[in-house]
Amino acid sequence: MQLEIDKSSLVVYEALASEVRIKIIQLLSKNKMNIKELAEELKISSPIVTKHIKKLEEAGIIKTEKIPGKSGLQKISILKVDHIEINFPKKIYHSFATHETSVPIGHYTDYDLKPTCGLATEKEFIGRVDEPKYFMDPRRMDAKILWFTQGFVEYNTPNFLKNDEKLQQFEISLEISSEFPFSNDIWPSDITFSINGLELGTWQSPGDFADTRGKYTPEWWPHNINQYGLLKTIRITGHGTYIDGDPLSQVSVTDLDVTCDRWTFRIEVKEDAEHIGGATVFGRKFGNHDQDINFKLYYI
Repeated sequence: MQLEIDKSSLVVYEALASEVRIKIIQLLSKNKMNIKELAEELKISSPIVTKHIKKLEEAGIIKTEKIPGKSGLQKISILKVDHIEINFPKKIYHSFATHETSVPIGHYTDYDLKPTCGLATEKEFIGRVDEPKYFMDPRRMDAKILWFTQGFVEYNTPNFLKNDEKLQQFEISLEISSEFPFSNDIWPSDITFSINGLELGTWQSPGDFADTRGKYTPEWWPHNINQYGLLKTIRITGHGTYIDGDPLSQVSVTDLDVTCDRWTFRIEVKEDAEHIGGATVFGRKFGNHDQDINFKLYYI
């Protein structure tokens, strides 16, 4: 589950603002339980537990299913979410001028990848899934999501820096997750990012998420496969490269050739990676963020 700092996420924050509901989440992380079992464990009445369960259901944190019991159907509570990420508003660097470019997901310029893999527009799959040859289908330019298990996709964007402009920071943001044949919230994948052949570092994606439907994911998309990713921001600064503020490598803007005509950005799951869990890249009309791959250069 991915949250924003806005009113739409208040229902989740409110659901978590209770010691009893936190304890319920901890209990359900170990076993499915009914109301009576939770009440006994928490040492409170069943009606009070029911109210707390309703709050957690409304927030999409748990779900309730009816299953046969000794005296008919009984309601069982099940934990839906095992990961929550909160996206804070981005800091704005007022002192720098910027050049910004957005590259659609289907506008990759090179690839070499292995199944499972595939692409889709906002209306349909492009060709058959798990056949890499469809990554050359002309319709790929309309792709809003793509996925692969191992290999890479590469994107190019112009370098609009002028001779008298000095690069201060290079920022790349995209929505991305692992790739599992259906979905698996716990499916680590070592995803490596490079710019113009210079390796920026490797980030470990925690999983491939389908616990809740993506905010922008179209209705035709199956509910049991990747619904959304995590919005990650890579920043190459004067003192290293960071991903969401965490150190990624020692590569700095001084290591970049600012005289190049274009920037080549690679997303890769290497053959010798410790966790080959694939990559899914989300663009506009898919996932939780209505954006493609954004490139932003800060300069003076």
